[in-house]
Amino acid sequence: MDNNNFLIPANSKKSQMILSFFRPIDLAIFITGVSITILLLVIIDSNDMKVMFMLLAPALIATFLVAPVPYYHNVMTLMGNIYTFYTGRKKYYWRGWCARYADDRESKQQQRN
Repeated sequence: MDNNNFLIPANSKKSQMILSFFRPIDLAIFITGVSITILLLVIIDSNDMKVMFMLLAPALIATFLVAPVPYYHNVMTLMGNIYTFYTGRKKYYWRGWCARYADDRESKQQQRN
């Protein structure tokens, strides 16, 4: 049996994160959203539910963005992948299973001749 077979644990990336949950950008977004909400709640005194919801909106949006999603780190990563999928290349060309492509072979044959 070969001793060089290593398995990477599913949570290996968590050790690189802050509190096993946040990347630095995630933590900055979350702290900024919560700070803006606290600042708005201190400055604006209101009993109206619509105003209170608007005051809580920055913290709610920041929490939504850094919330975990299965198979992705968080909602921001998921949204970025969805954006890349829909704005990226739409036509993919099948090049086969070979390591060398027809263009490479033709150019090498021309160089030999």
